[in-house]
Amino acid sequence: MRINTHWISGRTGRSVLLAAGLVAAGAALGLAPRSFADEVRAVPAPAVDETPNGATSETAVLAGGCFWGVQGVYQHVQGVTSAVSGYAGGDKSTANYDEVSEGTTGHAESVKITFDPRRISYGKILQIYFSAVHNPTELNRQGPDSGTQYRSAVFPTSDEQARVAKAYKSQLGAAHVFDAALVTKIEPGKSFYPAEAHHQDFLARNPTYPYIAVNDIPKVEALKRMYPDVYRADPVLVAAAPNTN
Repeated sequence: MRINTHWISGRTGRSVLLAAGLVAAGAALGLAPRSFADEVRAVPAPAVDETPNGATSETAVLAGGCFWGVQGVYQHVQGVTSAVSGYAGGDKSTANYDEVSEGTTGHAESVKITFDPRRISYGKILQIYFSAVHNPTELNRQGPDSGTQYRSAVFPTSDEQARVAKAYKSQLGAAHVFDAALVTKIEPGKSFYPAEAHHQDFLARNPTYPYIAVNDIPKVEALKRMYPDVYRADPVLVAAAPNTN
């Protein structure tokens, strides 16, 4: 397999090499390599959700491991009008891939999701996040990626979102939906900064890339299987939007 040397540095290079090895080993044994998506579980809908206020557009910012997969999942959700990969949790001056990959900036690889609250609620966005997007019991890691930049985090964009996120985290914890405690951080008041253009739409553009095939395509399949009422076959792409801000 030809590997783009742009990625052979930091987390992504190691992840791609590991994913390539898993693909090769699985093929040799006639088995598909396991990923988080093989162990997804259904979670109950939030008991507390936002109160409709007539708004036609809202944004949510979520972090759950490599932003390629998080973006890829939400691009297939009906009611989502945009999903942009980027960084949240740190300063604007360090919001770039090379520095964030060092794990010392306070940033997490994140996705800003713009959605129509008349078609899908913030609570539903969170339900998908806690079930099909990532494992919220993994501390500072997801799959082959480790470091605080891959932490599980919700960045509320309003007091109402913070209220819903805190209530839902408590609800899932009290219900013992997972075998371990949820480590998801709720971090209000943080700005989001779009990632570099080559990170946008990465899953849609590279569905057979080993890292994507092992770690992220199964998440889109989980979305389709678990939430057929909100799944859309054609993703909403950043490339089709006027800009990524």
